[in-house]
Amino acid sequence: MRPQPDGRSCGPTSLQAVYDYHDDQLGVHEIIEAIPQLETGGTLAVQLGCHALCRGYAAEIYTLNLQLFDPSWFHVPRPDLAERLRAQAEHKSHDAKLVHATDQYLDFLALGGRVELEVLDEGLIHRFLMADRPVLTGLSATFLYDEAREHGDDDRPDDVRGEPTGHFVVVCGHDPLLRTVEVVDPWPFADGQRHELSFDRLACAILLGVLTYDANLLVLHPKR
Repeated sequence: MRPQPDGRSCGPTSLQAVYDYHDDQLGVHEIIEAIPQLETGGTLAVQLGCHALCRGYAAEIYTLNLQLFDPSWFHVPRPDLAERLRAQAEHKSHDAKLVHATDQYLDFLALGGRVELEVLDEGLIHRFLMADRPVLTGLSATFLYDEAREHGDDDRPDDVRGEPTGHFVVVCGHDPLLRTVEVVDPWPFADGQRHELSFDRLACAILLGVLTYDANLLVLHPKR
């Protein structure tokens, strides 16, 4: 994992790390230029997934974002997910972020991406890592590192005016006996970018990512 070049490029930098893992060399600035940022800064996991699909990867998103996806959409028999997303966007057209995210997910599905909803437990993470698939996840950095919320364009810590911060990291290791996970973070911390954390803290951070439209796992693997 290389350090992210600015405060809003954690997603593209994490995506580049997964590409590098699969011996797919692509500069981070090329990825940044190819993926438009949100008006509020940053990117959505589904945008990263679309980029990977266009490069020939298979891509799956495991979502826990109930603002965007209804659990009943994943019951058998499953309805047409694209149709339900379009219908929801029509009824919630006042929510600009939902409409934008919906457009991105429709592109993702049209490109062959899969969206699933499963219980977030250690078995799910372990399954991906044992299949040689690092997990790119959108989560709450505020909870993951137990830090103050942030305020302003320069993301200053502010426990009163601050807002929760969304972030992307890559989960690359899991110890079932100790119940820990190894996370690599694109942010250039003074003590390094590799962190060993409890699975429970990671899981809570992923779930709380719903506050910033994250709360998901993006799993990629080359079709070749």
